[in-house]
Formats: sequence, structure tokens, C-alpha cells
Amino acid sequence: MAEGISFEIKARDGKARTGVIHTPRGEIRTPSFMPVGTAGTVKAMQPESVRATGADILLGNTYHLMLRPTAERIDRLGGLHAFMNWQRPILTDSGGFQVMSLASLRKMNEDGVRFKSHIDGSEHMLSPERSMEIQRLLGSDIVMCFDECPALPATEAEVARSMRLSMRWAERSRAAFGDRPGHALFGIQQGGVTRDLRAESAEALTRIGFDGYAVGGLAVGEGQEAMFGVLDYAPDMLPQDKPRYLMGVGKPDDIVGAVVRGIDMMDCVLPSRSGRTGQAFTRRGVVNIKNARHMDDPRPLDEACSCPACRSYSRAYLHHIYRAGEILSSMLMTWHNLHYFQELMAGLRGAIAAGRLEAFVAAFEAERAEGDIEPL
Repeated sequence: MAEGISFEIKARDGKARTGVIHTPRGEIRTPSFMPVGTAGTVKAMQPESVRATGADILLGNTYHLMLRPTAERIDRLGGLHAFMNWQRPILTDSGGFQVMSLASLRKMNEDGVRFKSHIDGSEHMLSPERSMEIQRLLGSDIVMCFDECPALPATEAEVARSMRLSMRWAERSRAAFGDRPGHALFGIQQGGVTRDLRAESAEALTRIGFDGYAVGGLAVGEGQEAMFGVLDYAPDMLPQDKPRYLMGVGKPDDIVGAVVRGIDMMDCVLPSRSGRTGQAFTRRGVVNIKNARHMDDPRPLDEACSCPACRSYSRAYLHHIYRAGEILSSMLMTWHNLHYFQELMAGLRGAIAAGRLEAFVAAFEAERAEGDIEPL
């Protein structure tokens, strides 16, 4: 990997691995779940609180931060770590997905994508070179190369065209990133659900050479069965001695299935977004605190959880503050969800290290099967 950053695999169990990504800003224990701090904050959480849940690294977003407050302003104010008061590692995505999903009046060509901001309609250009520049200004520890995320459903020919464009952009991203000791650049494998295209993409990325590799273009509505079908082979196509990152995943059972198939890093907005909408992830499934059944319930969300929400508050109280629209509801529910996700990652790491991953997964599935699944 890049000078000052290294990846150490400490144990394997089947395809699963546990290890450490060493960076100048601290260690990232893998498998790792990255909370999403889209605009420089994990919504409803202070950075100290996020760290208290066990998170080693956060994700920031190139698209959102380039529009507001701008990467140049963040750079003048000391970089994203100082700006948001998070001194541990930060990974930033390239902005490619948000350009496709949020921006308007997009005009894409070989150079990049010209678009109008979803915030104020101002016009911007995002290219591999500009994405690398923005992520450098932010001071990201792990930088993602710029890629195109095709809208689904798409034909195999459209996916192939998009993947090959992304590989050309990956080469330009590599050149623009340059030599930055203490900072890593990850390439992104594309190719949809077509094995041959995934193999072509992996070969191109390996030839260019990156510090880590992401499996992109999944968790975009294809369904878990199709996603796991790709993960049964896609990570094996990537260099075995580098971190492998599945972008935008996901639900607890998605995470467990991805780790079993050899994924080292994941991110998702789900813990914080669900927390704000009254949904809590527990060992026995999802609790929807908005439901009337919790109105008089003195129990915590999860008796085995040590987060502040479970340690100090009843389901009845959490139901009340959610129904009352109190800000504290988002704070406590988000904290609980992030705590649950980090405990799940710690459990996976321990199980892999002990060679007991199969038993861990069986217990995870059995506990959820016994749970009282609530309607949304």
C-alpha cells in the first residue's frame, strides 16, 4: 500500500479475513463498518459519540462537501479532520454516485460530468482530476477513484460501456492522485452482475495498481440474492493482500453475508437514517419504536445492549419522545444503531480470529429468526 499505510491480515476463516489497516491517523480494524458523515457530520451524533460506539473510520462525501461549504473553504480551515473534529481516518467517496442520483441536467462525456447542483442550481464539472483535487483538499486518508454509476436496470451493453469508461477514469484518477505518503487510493470494480465484465474490470484495476479495491455497482436495488451471487466470485478477482470494500452495504444480514464472502470494509447510511425514523436494529430484528405496542413497555430496546439508549431509557420513553418529535429521539436511536453495528463487527472479527465464524453466523441467524419482527 501507500507509504505510511499498510494492511495486515491476522486470521482467516474460509474466505473471511480479520486484520488491521494501519494509517498515520490510527488503526482500522477489519472487517470494518464505516458510519456515513455525508456533509461532515454523522447526523444526530457528536464525533466523540461516534467513536464511543467503536467506529475506527468515517465516510465523507465529495459531492456534498464540494457544493457546501466547498472543499477550498474546508482546506483553508485546516482540512476535514479539524473542521468536523474527527482526528481518526476518513474515507471519502468520489462523488460519482451522487452526481448520477442527485444532480440535475447532467452532461457526461469522456472528460467527466457537467451538472447542476441540487441545492442552488449552480453549474459544476466533476472529472477524475477534479475529484482527486477535492479529496486532496479535504485531506482524506482513503480516496476513492472517480467512476460512473449507471442507472439500473441497464442492458449488459450499457453496463459494459459504463465499466470501461470507469476503468479509463480509474487510470486518470491514479495519475492525478500521484504520490501521497500517508494517503491511500482505492480503485472501484464495476461490471454489474456479469462475471466476465467483473473479471475485465478487476484485471484493469490490478494492472493500474491501487492501495485497496472496492466492489462497486451493488446494493443499488438488485436484491440480496443477486448481490451475494456477485460476491461469491468478485472479491476473489481482486488482489488478496489488499483491503476489499463493498460500497453502500447495508443491513445486518447483508454485512454478515459480505464478510463471509471476503469483504473487509462497508459503509451505509442505514443506522443513522433508520434511527431518525424510529427504527432500531437489535439482535432479534428491527424494533419500530413508533408502534403503539411500545407505549407502556418498560423494557429497553435490547436487554443485552450497553448503549445509552438501552442503559438508561425504556421503550415507553423512546416511543414518547419519537411521537413528540423530540431531537433526543434521533440522538438516542442513532447511537443505539451505530453501537449495534459496531458490536456486530466486533463479533465477526472475534469469530474469524477464533475460527468460529460458521457458528457465529448460525447463532446470528437463529436469534433473528426467534425475534418478533414488527411491521414498518
